[in-house]
Amino acid sequence: MFPALRLRLSGLQPNSNYVLAVEVTPADGARYKFQSGRWTPAGKADPEPPKRLYIHPDSPATGQHWMARLVSFHKLKLTNNLCDKQGYAVLNSMHRYVINFYIAQADQVSQLAFSRSIDTFQFAETAFIAVTAYQNDKITQLKIDHNPFAKGFREAAAALRKDCK
Repeated sequence: MFPALRLRLSGLQPNSNYVLAVEVTPADGARYKFQSGRWTPAGKADPEPPKRLYIHPDSPATGQHWMARLVSFHKLKLTNNLCDKQGYAVLNSMHRYVINFYIAQADQVSQLAFSRSIDTFQFAETAFIAVTAYQNDKITQLKIDHNPFAKGFREAAAALRKDCK
């Protein structure tokens, strides 16, 4: 997911263990289209794909661990493939989503469902529209510039600029 979700935590019990997880959920019941330079609702949302909870790979870890550093969910992957078997979050393209962030006091990931202490946070800043192709050339370039796997795109663009001079 780009940009990656990053959070700084505080207020956890330093010696207690916590499991951190995120879930990508629909923000509303609409499908969107990009028209005249902006996103507008374009009808009723498609049926929701199955939800998948993404557990942070450091889980479980102590409150001290989580509070000592910026927590990054850079390994969270998104797809529109309903048959995905990699554990990616499955989304409908052209739909608006928001991220739910969960903190559960638990000694094991398997205890997550039974934890008595689960806090849920949703930040409006995480809302986004899932796309299979970027609708804005500046966003495409930003993604290429910051994607460590886009070296080929950067080299091709540099060669193109060189040829145009």
